[in-house]
Amino acid sequence: MTGLTESIAVGVEEEFHVVDLETRHLVPRAGNLLGRLPDDRFTQELHRSVVESNSRPYVRLEDLGHDLAALRRTVVEAADPLGLGIVAAGTVPLVDPSALKISPDARYEQMLEDYQLLTREQLICGAQVHVDVADRDVAVEVAHRVARALPPLLALSASSPFWNGADSGYASYRTLVWQRWPTTGPVRRFSSAAEYDRMVDDLVRSGVIMDPGMIYFDVRPSAHVPTVELRMCDACPRVEDVVLLAGLFRAVVLRELRAVENEEPFDGDGLEMVRAATWRSARSGLEGVLIDPEEGTPMPAAEVVRRSIAGLRPELEAGGDWELVSELAEESLARGSSAARQRRVMRGGGTLADVVDHLVAETRAAGRSAGFGAPVADAVTVLLKGYEADRDEAVIEGTVRRPYQPVFTALDRLGADGLRERATARDDRMREMGMTFRLERSPEGEERMPLDLVPRLVAADDWAKIREGMPQRVRALEAFLRDAYGRREAIKDRVLPAWVVDESPGNRPAGRRVRGGVVRCSVAGLDLARDGAGRWVVLEDNLRVPSGIAYAVANRRVAAHALPELDRSGVHDPEGTAGLLRQTLLHASPHGDRLAVVTSGPADPAHYEHATLAAEMGVVLAEPGDLEVRDGAVYAKGERVDVLYRRITDDDLLDGPLGDALLQAMEDGAVTLANAPGNGLADDKSLYRYVPRLIDYYLGERPLLSNVPTYLCRDPEDREQVLDRLGELVVKPVDGYGGKGVVIGEDASSRDLDTLRADILADPGQWVAQETVGLSTHPTFDGERMRPHVVDLRAFVFTGSRAVVPRAALTRVAPYGSMIVNSSQGGGAKDTWLAKEAG
Repeated sequence: MTGLTESIAVGVEEEFHVVDLETRHLVPRAGNLLGRLPDDRFTQELHRSVVESNSRPYVRLEDLGHDLAALRRTVVEAADPLGLGIVAAGTVPLVDPSALKISPDARYEQMLEDYQLLTREQLICGAQVHVDVADRDVAVEVAHRVARALPPLLALSASSPFWNGADSGYASYRTLVWQRWPTTGPVRRFSSAAEYDRMVDDLVRSGVIMDPGMIYFDVRPSAHVPTVELRMCDACPRVEDVVLLAGLFRAVVLRELRAVENEEPFDGDGLEMVRAATWRSARSGLEGVLIDPEEGTPMPAAEVVRRSIAGLRPELEAGGDWELVSELAEESLARGSSAARQRRVMRGGGTLADVVDHLVAETRAAGRSAGFGAPVADAVTVLLKGYEADRDEAVIEGTVRRPYQPVFTALDRLGADGLRERATARDDRMREMGMTFRLERSPEGEERMPLDLVPRLVAADDWAKIREGMPQRVRALEAFLRDAYGRREAIKDRVLPAWVVDESPGNRPAGRRVRGGVVRCSVAGLDLARDGAGRWVVLEDNLRVPSGIAYAVANRRVAAHALPELDRSGVHDPEGTAGLLRQTLLHASPHGDRLAVVTSGPADPAHYEHATLAAEMGVVLAEPGDLEVRDGAVYAKGERVDVLYRRITDDDLLDGPLGDALLQAMEDGAVTLANAPGNGLADDKSLYRYVPRLIDYYLGERPLLSNVPTYLCRDPEDREQVLDRLGELVVKPVDGYGGKGVVIGEDASSRDLDTLRADILADPGQWVAQETVGLSTHPTFDGERMRPHVVDLRAFVFTGSRAVVPRAALTRVAPYGSMIVNSSQGGGAKDTWLAKEAG
């Protein structure tokens, strides 16, 4: 529906005043600054005395704080050589309006013509917070429902007590200046986005506003991104306060999203009280009384803030924000509002120039106390010198994320020479273990499994979400397989079209011969990725013969041998995974505990895994030629078996002379094939699009893990969009695996795209396309330095008496500059650290 099924990202636009460091006056020199700033992160504003920064969206508030602090460092460093200071506050005390000018832009010039003094006096700066809400109808509803909760946020941000050289008597005089526009304040309720848009169109047609960008409600559905946008807060000198506002607003939005989803009634009246509470917050800041949003009565500001945060605890805890937001709020209450701090400068005998100096200093130091802007220790920077990546999991804006700091401190002690020596120890151990993965494009006979020594850490809260969401997805796909090979109720109920099943390359007649009640998918491998905002999405479902289990465990063994000094006490130990797998497979046994692993033989790229799992489970490793059926029973290397854990395809196992006899034994209950034949139907790329619907249909639940938006080329409308956007999308064959046939539009040549276009037109049902996900990167040592490589995560679900997620996951690493992580296409791996939950 709204993003409740995924992690909700938050981003911030911050406006900064530009002041002359000698006169301390606001000056129209933003243009000089913008020429020194990256244009994808900074833009001009209405007045030439203001620049605006744009953070990236993030799920984690800590990441947002790092980005905001880095943006401030960037603009401050650009301003210093020009003799300019940067102020993040609602107003600057020292202003000469006659010396200030509107930015050179036709739209702004028209605003000056239309609104006159109102335009000239907008010498103010705010902090706008964006929160993901993909459904615009819901965004319109939420924009209205959140109104009552917002005045305390204004009080927390209040930073504009002075106006044109005088104390206004308000904590946020910016609010009074801003509210002079004709389209400010809380927004009324609308029945739909269409009705809201008609209102906007009517206002534009009336001539009162120039365009939809002049809708200045306290909260509005954004005009250019799928978010709701908070616009009522002052700019804040301290990054910590901006992060606090972002965390609280996201929690308020999440609460109302849940209310909308649950169809909870809402009293839409009371906008007069919202306006009154907003005025009170602008007047008092944190130093007087505020209006409690629930009671509608005056209370001390600190009590209102604490009550508001306590009321949001479920949403804050759901996002992992409770501790940070509570800490930041208490710090803010103890420190007082920026307005109060500015007045303290004056009461201490200072001047307005001293107030400006105070604001410049606070803006410059922003983020340091919470660690958002803390510089990387010198010892950590050696291996990461020159390291640049926009979506990195370990490094953000030149700062090593806290969980990774002990790792990089230890690695830096080794240095590049030491890491090369440890890489030799790694390679020696891998050869001893026979740990290989044959690459199809390697020279004949060459085998290798690239394992990078820099571990990949999955945070405890992320792993908890993954561990909860994957079994849900597999349960729905298990139900689908039973239905698709049985009564086909989902097709009858139009949950998905019949062709998705009937024309799937993975549809096998053998799937209809699986006995009722048998678990069809004992072992599932789901490929997940983390995008730049920190959201986890499922890229693919693998329900046929997913590989990687033994490699995930072996990676830890090898890495621990090569780098024993790394502290792994806070992460899960993957040992015991083979035992858990054995237990799962034996649950599928019809009447015994005899198990065999079926492999195609040493030539199989993943033969190391097949042999390792068989050895660690203490079972027979057999090739198809080692199998026989006698008197209805199945034997592997002469031993009677009840379960065949097959690591070969349906065709390789069943198309041979033993195929019919094996299927009959399976149908009679003499043997279980794990996984069941015909499972390719469930990891077909066309079906992937319908998995969220299947979860709702079979389980009556909202998906806990999200899909990548997917287009089916068989559908004429989808196909037209795909062909128009080939250069932007990722295109895959519906039955592909191992990265085969994948075309990443932005990396493809014109010739490749022309060939792909012809292939799609020739057989559209064989292709799907997906939006390109900006996959996260991770520092990877190339023998000389660290480089950012794209990574994903393959995690597993074992389904026996119940679905369990083993504490072993495989991080796959793409070659440098590529997005294809598959081992069969030259990708590597990392030791994956799944963090334990605190306590």
